[in-house]
Amino acid sequence: MATLLSVNVGLPKDVAWQGRTVHTGVWKAPVSDRRMVRRLNIDGDGQGDLAGHGGEQRAVLVYQVDSYRHWEEVFGEDRLEYGAFGENFTVDGLGDDEVCIGDRFRIGEAEFEVTQPRVTCFRVGMRMGQPQLPSLLVAHHRPGFYLRVLTEGHVQPGDEIVRSSRGRHEMSVAEIDALLYLPGHDPDRVRLATDIPALSPGWHDSFTAMLATGAETGTTSPAGVPTAPPPAWAGFRTLRVSDVVHESATVSSFLLADDSGDALPPYAPGQYLTLRVPTADGASPVRTYSLSGAGGPGYRISVKRESHGLVSQALHARLHPGDRLDVAAPRGEFVLDEGTNPVLLISAGIGLTPVLAMLHRLASTRSTRAVWWIHTTHDATTHALAGEAADLVRSLPSARSLVCYTAPAEPPTEPGIRAGRLTADVIEGLGLPTDASAFVCGPEPFMDDVGAALAGVGIDATRVHTERFGSRSAVNPGVVATDRPPAHQPPGATGTGPEVTFARTGLSTAWSDSYASVLELAEACDVPTQWSCRTGVCHTCVTAVLSGETTYTTPPLEPPGPDEVLICSARPTDALVLDL
Repeated sequence: MATLLSVNVGLPKDVAWQGRTVHTGVWKAPVSDRRMVRRLNIDGDGQGDLAGHGGEQRAVLVYQVDSYRHWEEVFGEDRLEYGAFGENFTVDGLGDDEVCIGDRFRIGEAEFEVTQPRVTCFRVGMRMGQPQLPSLLVAHHRPGFYLRVLTEGHVQPGDEIVRSSRGRHEMSVAEIDALLYLPGHDPDRVRLATDIPALSPGWHDSFTAMLATGAETGTTSPAGVPTAPPPAWAGFRTLRVSDVVHESATVSSFLLADDSGDALPPYAPGQYLTLRVPTADGASPVRTYSLSGAGGPGYRISVKRESHGLVSQALHARLHPGDRLDVAAPRGEFVLDEGTNPVLLISAGIGLTPVLAMLHRLASTRSTRAVWWIHTTHDATTHALAGEAADLVRSLPSARSLVCYTAPAEPPTEPGIRAGRLTADVIEGLGLPTDASAFVCGPEPFMDDVGAALAGVGIDATRVHTERFGSRSAVNPGVVATDRPPAHQPPGATGTGPEVTFARTGLSTAWSDSYASVLELAEACDVPTQWSCRTGVCHTCVTAVLSGETTYTTPPLEPPGPDEVLICSARPTDALVLDL
């Protein structure tokens, strides 16, 4: 008979970690009295990061005393206090290889259902002082699991644990965990997992994504994170500048072609190029620019000359037809969907470039989708590519346009152009369809305001897509947000290792062995990063490699796709350029 050995609770608190503050509830301590278990947690307990922990599907975390003994032997530890793994229930019995998703248990007055394995999260390693623990929990098939509360009631240490029913298909916690995170994803077992009603929505979606990826590529995606399709070419290739077109006082378009005259590979509208741009001082910094044209046979980028922009100044002043540039293949996930629902293309300033490419695609395919072209800029003199966009809108049967001049010298008289900012009230007055997909590009405050305004008129946040020039959106679970400075050189002595370039931010710096991983170097430079486990399990940190090679300090449980790297456990072995 399985037994509840300990009930462990703890409220979230701020913990100092690697120069940052993490808000976490992973610190749990045993209590000796009866505790009421409610739908979302136990009295006296709480979770810090509700995106990854807590909620109805993850109300109670369970870990086994047998696994305690295992880790005490692995780490050479004396007997660990119950709650050390962040669990609410420490139990005797209920091994991960025995308990199945959907199993139901009676403990004391309460009834529970098993919903998913433990989330692979860096905080359990932080709590235990063992950074590699998230990876080891999966590799050793000892993750622990979450319970949903079916019937609220009191529990206390010593309560017997009685299983009342088995989950559909009897797939164990250990199998489900391995099916997501370890190589060899059997599609038949993955499909079976999606047929377990008790499986939490997050894990169900990950397995569904695996099956969708497999249907398209014949392979399943690591940890349910789709691998990017191979780039059109590896590394950088040389393209010729075939023409330079001055679009406004500050914006020029650069047309790029292959010397052979062959058409360049197609790209998805909304993607960008990464360029090495020679400057007057002899350097060749890396920058990314959105593709702005219709595609084929060449590529077009449209660049605004910034007063303090070293690279944009060099492009405008030094680049002429016949010159050559090193260019990496088109990349990016901010791309036009293939749906039939209405589409909103919303931009500010030079942010129009990726959505203009989308408008080109809609026009070239004679799309019947309802299209809204919504753009804001300072005035007519800064309204680059205005005629081109207007012609494309006119060519579409179900398109309409609104352009806002924020500070015109004179009141605009052209139809579809108005003075003033694109405010929430303006957006509300447009009568936008709530089933539209929105693609928004511009300064970050603009995108935040537009996103809030679109939500205000009933458009679901999952349908609002944004392109943030210069960086990816950060994913740092539990880390308390602070004002982030622009990307900069890391503190301390200059490294002596290979050069590492973060292409989206344009920063290059020398590697130093004082960092455990490329992720740690990026953090030292305040380059926005995405991660969760920090041990090569969850693939949240997967990043495209534009050029260069890396090695892993700890091999990931499953490698990422070609031309990708898990930066949380990788180090450069030669000059490295990352899409970061």
